[in-house]
Formats: sequence, structure tokens, C-alpha cells
Amino acid sequence: MLTLTAAGFAPAARAADPQPYKVELVTTGDGPMDSTLRATSDLVSLRTSAPVSPYGLIARARSEIDRLKTVLESYGYYQSSVNIQINGAALNAPGLADQLLALPKKQDAKIQIKFTLGTLYHVRNITVDGDLPNSARDALPLKTGAPAVASTVLAAGSKLLSVLGEQGYAFAKVDAPVAYEDKTDPVLDVTFHVEAGAKVRIGEIRFRGLKRVHEKLVRQRLLVHTGDQYNATAVERARADLLNLGVFAAVSIEVGSEVDATGGVPITFKMRERLHHFINVTAAYSTDLGGSGGVTWGDRNVFGNAEQLTVTTQLLNAGGSSTNGLGYDANVKYLLPEFGHRDQSLQLSVGAIKQYLDAYDQTATTAGLTLSRKLNRRWTVSVGVSTVNEKIIQVVGVCGPKPLPTQCPLADPQTETLSIDKTYYYTLIQLPFAAKFDSTDLASPLDDPTHGMRDSLSITPTHSLGASSATFLIDQITVATYFDLDHFLPTSAGRSVLAARMLVGLAQGAGECSPPPGECSLPPDQRFYGGGSASIRGYAYQSVGPNFPNTGYPVGGTALVAGAIEYRQRFGQNFGAAFFVDAGQVSNTLTLTPSDVFVGVGAGVRYYTVIGPIRLDLAVPTKHTAIENQSFQVYIGLGQAF
Repeated sequence: MLTLTAAGFAPAARAADPQPYKVELVTTGDGPMDSTLRATSDLVSLRTSAPVSPYGLIARARSEIDRLKTVLESYGYYQSSVNIQINGAALNAPGLADQLLALPKKQDAKIQIKFTLGTLYHVRNITVDGDLPNSARDALPLKTGAPAVASTVLAAGSKLLSVLGEQGYAFAKVDAPVAYEDKTDPVLDVTFHVEAGAKVRIGEIRFRGLKRVHEKLVRQRLLVHTGDQYNATAVERARADLLNLGVFAAVSIEVGSEVDATGGVPITFKMRERLHHFINVTAAYSTDLGGSGGVTWGDRNVFGNAEQLTVTTQLLNAGGSSTNGLGYDANVKYLLPEFGHRDQSLQLSVGAIKQYLDAYDQTATTAGLTLSRKLNRRWTVSVGVSTVNEKIIQVVGVCGPKPLPTQCPLADPQTETLSIDKTYYYTLIQLPFAAKFDSTDLASPLDDPTHGMRDSLSITPTHSLGASSATFLIDQITVATYFDLDHFLPTSAGRSVLAARMLVGLAQGAGECSPPPGECSLPPDQRFYGGGSASIRGYAYQSVGPNFPNTGYPVGGTALVAGAIEYRQRFGQNFGAAFFVDAGQVSNTLTLTPSDVFVGVGAGVRYYTVIGPIRLDLAVPTKHTAIENQSFQVYIGLGQAF
């Protein structure tokens, strides 16, 4: 009796065990359709997350047929079929469940899904009934003879509704299209039913969700107004523009269903304000500049008009090969938006910096006033005035065991070689002008660009007061462009990108230092240097360029030409790699001299996050400079190198 009971329960117990399986979707020959089929398949998506018994597996496979058939029909294959086999047997084969029960406990069942597409259906007749204005009759993008793909047909209805909205028909309705299949030919007749309603203007505009932000600011900023002809695109543009103020986490639109007392359609903008205060933490590392880290505290809306106050403190140059001590960089910035004109802002800033570099030691305080104007979504220009008060110590020479008295009057003849330091004091008055162009269509400079350009031009007239009085002009041009290679390589959009950058800088009106211990009319921090992640990777920071004679210490130059080309490839969801070549020259002329051009090559990995890619690059120089002989440089930071 007990033996019979145990035997009777054995199949039931085995049937309750999960049946592992593998799925093969035989390709249809259409990549996008294959991707949709795989994304729709429960056999694929639930394979590991929802294990089933052998009986449950057969039931899951049977329910899969209608689901995948719907996908094939959505692509215009209405005479298609789906065939699913488990271990080579049809789903209705006698004894299939017993075969699965007989498998060893951890052995996978093999599921194969094949598709027979049949004839592709096309659109034969397109009918639009109802109240459709003549101005919108040609707006329907669907044409006779087009493949009867569901997404295309549905998109045609959405496009028609959008056109009606742009023409002022705020209450327009376009019903889901109805398709009629021909009984003999592989064609469909499609009908759209339209109710345009009345053309209206914008009525009362309301705002909901404002707390600290003043409504007066929002109304001044708004791109649409009561009495304007209703235009759905213009309303959406106004919503996106409000979001760009930086004080809202979300802005949505609610359009009324009937006219209001003004005779127009009421519109309500629903806002959700961002947190009043924020804190950002940053960190970076490179072998030449060492580690750096900082904290930024900010107030996004100081007095209710989107004024921004930020306070940033950073520690710099911890342990770098091109640095000689720990420095700092601190600044306070106050931004007034909508200053005197739409999309115009005024920024006041003060700061202090101290850094110990091989090229020079600098202690400085800064102050500036900058007026910026956004001309359109791609162009921004700015002009300002700034002052720099600084003390700079620079090694301008060395002296040996028997120095000349005029060179090293305090040197002990028996000591080791000593450096000749020169201390400079500068007060700089600058009138910077800058123009920026950005067609990458990204919200943040840390986001990964896949197309477009990021270009900038800066012209900075400067007058130097102090021991060395001079007037000079610092010009710099940066051009960066990005090419998506999806049209040339078998890859999806944004996965393979070729990036290129060119830097050109020129200082005019002042020169280098006279022979030591002479004066420097062009301050050391205003000169150009090469090397580092911002110019020529593979070379230590400021190591490329002219040097003081017999010292190995950089002088800096009055001209810089540098370029980079980088191939970026993404893998999976979060990982990527980069391969790059950088090259450049620092001298006193923009004319390239092959012997003065330094080239670095390297590769890196990327980990993509919601705030931008985390970058790790390793670069090697192709030749050594007079300053350093390191065999490689490492760079870690947030965002791409350019």
C-alpha cells in the first residue's frame, strides 16, 4: 500500500520540478522584426525569471503562437505562421509531456521557433472620412502601395492629428485606423475617421505647482500667450523652454476640452520644482596631476526668480608627477537669469587658487563679471570683465657647484645644484569675449555626444600691471566634431562614434621671459603648454613646449596647435572602449615643425552611468620630452575627454 502510494506520486513530483530550457528563434531575415519577436516572446523573457514545470512549458509555448503571430501581422505578414517544436516534436505530439518528464533533472529542453512569413501585404486604398479641413488633406504620410506595417499606419494617424494641432484645431480627434483585408489579394484598405472641430486660439493660461518660483518670472519667460493662434508644437516648445530654466524637475501640459470665457482653449502648465539646494561631489585622477576632489553647494532659486548661487571648493594635485604639493581652487558664483533680456544672464564670480606645478607655483585671487546671451538653441555668446591678482614663482635657471655670483649669490660651492627662482607679481585686467556653438543636442556637457559639433572661440584682451607692464591678446579656438558610424558599420545608432578635436591658441603683443633673471612680459599662467588630458594625452601636464636652457623646466609658448582623433565603441548596456591618437606642438609660431610635434597614442574603457560615462584612459608617448621620461600616463574622470 505504501509502495503504491509513493509510485503514484512520483510523476506528480517530477512534474512540479522546473524544466530548464533553451530557445532558438530562427531569423526571419529582417533585423528589426527579429528584435521585436525576441522582445515579445515569453519563452525568452521568462526563461530564467519564471521557471515552469514540463506541463507549464508546453502551455507557455502554445500561448506563444498567437503572441508572435500578432507581431508578424503588425509587420504586414497576414498569411504568416509560427511553428514551435520542443526537442524536435510538435506541441501537439502525443507523449511530449512524458518525454520532458523523462529528461534528467538539469537537462535543458531545446525549443525552436520558426516563422513562415508568406506574402507581404500592401496598402491599396486610403480613405479619410469625417470633418477634415482642406489645409490638412495632404498631411497624411501614408501612401498607396506602402507596406501594410502597423506602426507605419498608426504613425500616419498620429501625424495627421499633429498637423491639425499645429493648424489650431485643439479639439481634433483622429480615431484608430480600421483596416479591411481583401479576400483574394494581399492588400489592405485603410480608413481614418477624423473630427477636426473648430479652430481656436489660446485661452487662459494657468500654472499649477509653483511654490518658491515666482509666477511673474514664468509668465515673462513663456513663449505662448492668451490670444495666440493655438499651435500644439508652439505649446510644446514653451513647455520645454520652461524646463530649461533649471528650477523645474518636470513640466507637463493640460489642454482644456472646451473653450473658456475668453473664447479660446485653456492651457494649464503643471510644474514640479527641483530641490531648493543641492550638493555635488567630484573626483578625478591622472598620473601627471595626481588626485583632485571637490564639493559644490548650490541654491537653485535664491529669491524666487531662478537666481543661482554656487560655492565650490576643490583640493588639487595630490601626488602628481608634474606637481610639487597640494593646492586648492575655491570660487563663489552668483547667476542672475533673464537679466535685461530673454535668455540673457549676468554672472558674478570671485575665487582663489593655489597650485604647485613644475612650470610655476601660483597663488591668485580672481573676480569677474560676465554677461551671456543665448542667441538660439545652438549659439551662445558672452562678454565680461575680470581681474587677477597673482604671485608666481618660476624656476628660470640652475647653477652648479661653482655658480657665478650674479646667478646664485647665496649658493654654497660645495652644495648640490640649486635652482634659480624668480618671483613675479601681476595684476591682470581682462575683457574676455567668447562664442560657443553646440549642435550635439545634449542637456549636459557630461553626456556622451554621438553627432554634431562643440566649438568655441575666445578672445581675451589683457592688460598687465606691476613690475612688467604689457598689453596682449589671448586667442583660442576649439573645434570638436562627432560622427555616428551606424551608416557605415553593422551597428545601432550611437554605439560606434568617431570623435575629433582641434585646438589652436595664440598670444599676441607680449613674449616670453628674457634670459634669467629677466622679466616676463607674458605671465607664465597666460602662456600655452602641451601635455595632459586637455591637449596631448601620453605626455605629462605642461611637459610639451619650450624649456629654460639647461633646466628641464617649461617656459611655455605663445602658440599652440593640437589635435586628437578618437574611436568610441559601446558594448552591452553600460560598457565601452576608446582608442585615440593625440598630437600637438607648443612654440612661438603657429607654423608646424615636424621635430616639435609630439604624438601620444592610447586606449581606454568607459562605464556609462545616468550622469555620464566614467572614463579610464591609458596613453603612451611616441618620444620623450626634455622634462619627463615617463613611459605612460593614466587619466580617470567623469565624461569623455572632449
